[in-house]
Amino acid sequence: MVSVSEQYEAYPYPERDPSDEAKRLITGSPSHPLEMDHFLWEGRRDWSQPLRILVAGGGTGDGLIQLAQVLTSAGKPYDITYVDLSTASRAVAEARAQARGLTGITFHTGSLLDAPDYGQFDYIDCCGVLHHLPDPAEGFAALRKALAPGGGLGFMVYAPYGRSGVYPLQEAFGTLFDGLPPQDRLAKAKEIVTNLPAGHPFAVNPHLTDHRQSDAGFYDLLLHGQDRAFDVGDLLAVLDQTGWRLQSFCTPALYDLSRIASRPEGMGDGEAMAVAEKLRGTIKLHAAYAVPSDDLRKPAKGSNRQLIPHLRGVQPRALAQAVAQGKPLPINMGGVSERVTLPKDAAPLIAAIDGRRALAQIAEATRTDPLRFGALWGALDKHLTAWGLMLYSTLGR
Repeated sequence: MVSVSEQYEAYPYPERDPSDEAKRLITGSPSHPLEMDHFLWEGRRDWSQPLRILVAGGGTGDGLIQLAQVLTSAGKPYDITYVDLSTASRAVAEARAQARGLTGITFHTGSLLDAPDYGQFDYIDCCGVLHHLPDPAEGFAALRKALAPGGGLGFMVYAPYGRSGVYPLQEAFGTLFDGLPPQDRLAKAKEIVTNLPAGHPFAVNPHLTDHRQSDAGFYDLLLHGQDRAFDVGDLLAVLDQTGWRLQSFCTPALYDLSRIASRPEGMGDGEAMAVAEKLRGTIKLHAAYAVPSDDLRKPAKGSNRQLIPHLRGVQPRALAQAVAQGKPLPINMGGVSERVTLPKDAAPLIAAIDGRRALAQIAEATRTDPLRFGALWGALDKHLTAWGLMLYSTLGR
């Protein structure tokens, strides 16, 4: 069997070229500072205070670079500790940071299980790592011990239903290619996958693309020797076991049973999300935020008129124009397609979103009656925040 560390020395994942940093910034969930503020600090963090960050299992650096670049561009102080087992992955992450001239990052080769040894952190990023540990609960517990008071965790773990067809292939390849070096495993597996029957669960799954994008992506998806997916029930159980509480998924709408079917009376939130996941059937990963189990804070809400809204992934003027014309907003996330129609009268409010104005200032600038503003903004908040398209944060102030 090829160990996890051997795999990532041979095929650092995701495959990245540091020279590409001159052309683009890869962003996503979790660990975008706007999103972190929204879910972890009620959209009101004091960004003049340095943010102590642990990137646990940072790989080739997507989360690291996003965090450092967004905070650097916003002129906010930070101190990042990066830890990963793979020296090859670390080298890529370091080269990407150097290409951007990013500072304030300390690099370590090591295990996230030793996270408490590096100190206490206001924010911990752990994306795509916990599901590759021999005992994921041990990883969750280690990260909990490294969290400073008032801090939070942004993480991603694989989900089973959207990865249909992956795990039988992983198991079969593990048996077939036992003892072979990574390069030989990859070549033989590629040949087999090319000739899979048309009806094979993997062949008909349209939501899996890593194997087409790079050798590292193919290996990570289909040849990984240690890969465990979590459904919602399993995830909630391990969080509870290790001292965490799920604060929110990054796109809560995906897990909202009421958007799919009537929720039975008396059904708890956890069970409802678990049922929604099964009914969706396309969720291939869970990106989410967690806080200590005894921490009662909630994500930001648009009922607080002092919060500053930001649109993510859409341009305010373009969205406002479409809304004014009565055009629905197309949503495509997690393998789910939906069309959301927003009130035409909300178009001026959308156009006024600039990342600096608070809701009260938007109401004043658009001369919207307070009661009418509450109704219109309630509709925007309900749909846009649920799909992760609107976030509240003081980052741009």
